Amino acid sequence: MNDSYEDIINLPHHVSKRHRQMPLAERAAQFAPFAALEGHAVAVRSTAQRVRLQIEEREKQQADWDC
Repeated sequence: MNDSYEDIINLPHHVSKRHRQMPLAERAAQFAPFAALEGHAVAVRSTAQRVRLQIEEREKQQADWDC
């Protein structure tokens, strides 16, 4: 096996006669985040808000107990 690709390195770039070349914007979209992760940021913000409220409530209870 030839690891240096000498057998193909100087071949011309293939251009399909059947299919048009994909625009760069469409090619870039292939690497966009998966749709399954779209709601992730919303879920993280929601959890952070809930935790913040819980902490504030505990601090309020602690302050009430200290009086």
